[in-house]
Amino acid sequence: MKPVLVFRYARSEGPGHFATFLAEHGIAWKLVALDEGEPVPESSGYFSGLGFMGGPMSANDELPWTQPVLALMRDAASRGVPMIGHCLGGQMLARALGARVTRHDRREIGWVPLAVERNATALDWFGDIRAFDAFEWHEDTFAVPAGAERILTGEYCPNQAYVAAGLHLGMQCHVEVTAEMIETWCRIGIEEIDENIGKSPAVQDALTIRTGMLQKLQPLSATASRLYERWSQGLKR
Repeated sequence: MKPVLVFRYARSEGPGHFATFLAEHGIAWKLVALDEGEPVPESSGYFSGLGFMGGPMSANDELPWTQPVLALMRDAASRGVPMIGHCLGGQMLARALGARVTRHDRREIGWVPLAVERNATALDWFGDIRAFDAFEWHEDTFAVPAGAERILTGEYCPNQAYVAAGLHLGMQCHVEVTAEMIETWCRIGIEEIDENIGKSPAVQDALTIRTGMLQKLQPLSATASRLYERWSQGLKR
């Protein structure tokens, strides 16, 4: 099988559990470190799938890699190469598919309860999972692209995940996080956390976030594996 190409926007936001899943299932993958200036391929035809991780920038920022990434996403959509986007990656995918990404009225930082939508697509992707606590860290939100279907929602940010063409999964939440990633984000993002405590009911302090890992991280990783397994069924052979 051709490899999965995984795009990293920031060193602190690598593939995490997504990489673990790919390795455990014998799926070859290659990292493109956009934060180090690595180029974006012009064609998706050499890859079985494309994965896009999170980052601190906005999907609306015009950075050196923005238009090349959007062009590659559109190329993948035209070829039926499955894509998966986490947080910023899900926002970029929504933008590539013609949907708007806008500043949300409430930040989400920490553990947030989400509900699986009651539709056939959500059932296909989540199985018997009906709700779970996801990890969030964002201030923007995407609209669901035309023709796509929302499969996950939350009280504070309704659009949490969508599926397009039965192949492409865009998520607002971070299902890929590991304990190391969360510890790093809490350390480097402590000022952002402290500045937003009390401004949004979906922002938690660092202690609450760290404590939440004890009970919430393992179930989240299991849910992520379920989504990754379903997504990998569409990989190009």
